[in-house]
Amino acid sequence: MGVPFVDLKRQYREIKQEILAAVEGVFDSTQFVLGKEVAAFEGEFASYCGVRHGVAVNTGTSALHLALLAAGIGPGDEVITVPLTFVATAAAIGYTGAKAVFVDVDPATYTMDPGAIEAAITPRTKAILPVHLYGQAADMDPIVAIARRHGLFVIEDAAQAHGAGYKGRRCGSIGDLGCFSFYPGKNLGAYGEGGLVTTDNADFARKIRILRDWGAETKYQHVVKGFNYRMEGVQGAILRVKLRYLEAWTEARRMNAAAYRKLLGDCGICLPVERAGNRHVYHVFAVLTPQRAEFMESLAERGVQTGIHYPIPVHLLPAYSELNHRPGDFPVAERIASEEVSLPMFPELADAEIEEVAQAVLEFQNVYQY
Repeated sequence: MGVPFVDLKRQYREIKQEILAAVEGVFDSTQFVLGKEVAAFEGEFASYCGVRHGVAVNTGTSALHLALLAAGIGPGDEVITVPLTFVATAAAIGYTGAKAVFVDVDPATYTMDPGAIEAAITPRTKAILPVHLYGQAADMDPIVAIARRHGLFVIEDAAQAHGAGYKGRRCGSIGDLGCFSFYPGKNLGAYGEGGLVTTDNADFARKIRILRDWGAETKYQHVVKGFNYRMEGVQGAILRVKLRYLEAWTEARRMNAAAYRKLLGDCGICLPVERAGNRHVYHVFAVLTPQRAEFMESLAERGVQTGIHYPIPVHLLPAYSELNHRPGDFPVAERIASEEVSLPMFPELADAEIEEVAQAVLEFQNVYQY
């Protein structure tokens, strides 16, 4: 039978006619870049997140890049972030000419450890960039408090946290700027690439709108050196359709996570922890096992697909060797990176499939548990 890690076709079949109608509308309008569908999506997603402004761009990486630039980050500056993330977080910092300064993560939630931040602050520090990893918000109150004490910006990497909550607030509305990705596999995914920056700061929003469109506020009036980071009209239209379903899909993910917990709670494998006051949206359902290779091989033999997010923390990647980090510098992130396995997780996952995954995990644990 088998269980896929993710199945985008199931979701598409459910909304196919709405998607095709939305895409046809863009074709009829010929507003292929930006346009009314993108503008409407910006407003709708900003409202969903509880902020005043949303600026759509072509990728989540571009969202991070432009958010940093809007906050004035540039050469010689430092931005504090975490090594347990997709490489785009650090890459975007580097695009500005700034340096990524890493701090370790919390061993229970895998997000930024607020207790590690102040020791990493220097006179060159300009921002803190927490990552809402796997669909769970970082512990934002102490992070924001530290930033305010030191006059730093807070830029949320919310690429995996569409609809995630922290003490009643949505991710993307807590810091000065929030950055989202709409890569197809995300909780809210485009049918291609896409990204968006959220903010309550009108000046930031204006800067990002200029920077995404070749540095021009009006056509051919290039006031700064900018980029071609515009969202396509088709993606805006598709995302508008899918946004209407996001809450239902999120609740389905949370129900799937609850089912996993019920079936796997006593088997000895390390399950994700949902911090009190958080709304985890389970972009992935991340478990930890010291026997990762054997675990994944065992599940694959039973037809269960799995993933890893992420096998090498950024500070140990060859591309970032100039930062001169060594194994042991961030031991919590390194341990999680060496043990994490993502189980199948998507809204359309059937109860029978969850039971099949759980049975495969239990069978492995019965052999390897110690």
